[in-house]
Amino acid sequence: MAILFKTTITENSAFATIDAALASGYPYDGYFNAVSDAGETTLSWAPSMSAGEFLEQVKEMLRLTWDVARFWIIYDRHEVREDPDVNEMRNAAFRLTRGYNGVIVASLSLLGRQDTEHDLELVFVCFADDFQRRNFRVRYEGKAITD
Repeated sequence: MAILFKTTITENSAFATIDAALASGYPYDGYFNAVSDAGETTLSWAPSMSAGEFLEQVKEMLRLTWDVARFWIIYDRHEVREDPDVNEMRNAAFRLTRGYNGVIVASLSLLGRQDTEHDLELVFVCFADDFQRRNFRVRYEGKAITD
């Protein structure tokens, strides 16, 4: 399947959307995953964890990411558009950025327990340098990428 990096949102919009989703009280399952040259970190929303606790853990991971890689592109993934799976997007972004130093690729999934209407899935491609981000956008954004 071809991966298409096309629907970006700003950092402010991403954080506002995450905050709104978790403040809504809608029942979600949540997953956060970050991968870099240093390894992979996964967080999942434990049954005993409140939305606020999960949000704080995600924000802490994103703060740590920001400390290392401040230049972000955030892609918004939706089932309705028949976008590729969030893990496929994350993995493709990681493969495509192998030549850059200090890149972190993360994904956040808030999946509705009752339906997919309220799902929120974001892929964060985070670069240490702005030229890396610009290069990635020029080379891959809006173009079908196949394995």
